[in-house]
Amino acid sequence: MEQFIELLDLQTLTSDVIHYIPDVFAAIGILILFRVLYSVTGVAFRKLLETSGVHETLTHMLVDNVYRYSLYIFGIVMAADQLGVNVAAALAGIGVAGIAVGFAAQDTLSNIIAGFLIFIDKPFEVDDWVDVAGESGLVTTITMRTTRMRTRNNTYVVIPNKKIIDEVLINHSKHGATRIDTPLGIAYKEDIREARKVILAAIDAMNDERVLPDPPPFVVVTELAGSSVNLEARLWTETPDLEEPIISAVTEAAKIALDEAGIEIPYPHLQLFVDDVRPPVWEDLKKFRTAS
Repeated sequence: MEQFIELLDLQTLTSDVIHYIPDVFAAIGILILFRVLYSVTGVAFRKLLETSGVHETLTHMLVDNVYRYSLYIFGIVMAADQLGVNVAAALAGIGVAGIAVGFAAQDTLSNIIAGFLIFIDKPFEVDDWVDVAGESGLVTTITMRTTRMRTRNNTYVVIPNKKIIDEVLINHSKHGATRIDTPLGIAYKEDIREARKVILAAIDAMNDERVLPDPPPFVVVTELAGSSVNLEARLWTETPDLEEPIISAVTEAAKIALDEAGIEIPYPHLQLFVDDVRPPVWEDLKKFRTAS
């Protein structure tokens, strides 16, 4: 009797397995179909994005992550439906879990969305020199969540993309060469034209390859200040990271040249002129009494 029951159970199990075999093969076929679909359409989708000028990092994320996993998830849902799984209930559970994860990762999602905007709008690219969020440096890497920079001090800075989107950004590399302004000052008694000649000659004598010959350097008056006539030597360089060393070199060369030419660079000072008001007051008082 026990052997008969065991045989019956075995027959039932075998019958169930045979019954489910077509569904299992159908589910496997669906998974294979979606895998082949991704292999075919993924290449075309990637070429379309590259032709449209989409950044490589964004292309990788859209094709290898978003598009691929979306297809796979859809294929798994269809395969599970073939096996009799309650797909509606599973999707509802996944939706609830997704909402919970979304609330827990708001900052991360905000940075990813900001990363999309950076790749689409392209306010800067890798190897651009930018000022943003209180930092100045060379952009080395752009990811979907953060942007990495190398500063003049050779420090490594990681800035969340959301912070970059919310801040004013200055891109020094967007239009090629960068103009460098070096402030200088001379005394009021000095000849501006002579000082200009001396400063330009000093810059030319530097023979610095970092300074571009075209456009040529020039000197302008920027302000008639309290104790000096403020000038500015303006010249151009190829890369913005050279700004500080060039300013230092030009300032030193101009100071030496102005000293040798006898042109005074004044200290900040304030002159007070005091007039004696007593004689005019007494004269006015006498006129008033005489008129009375």
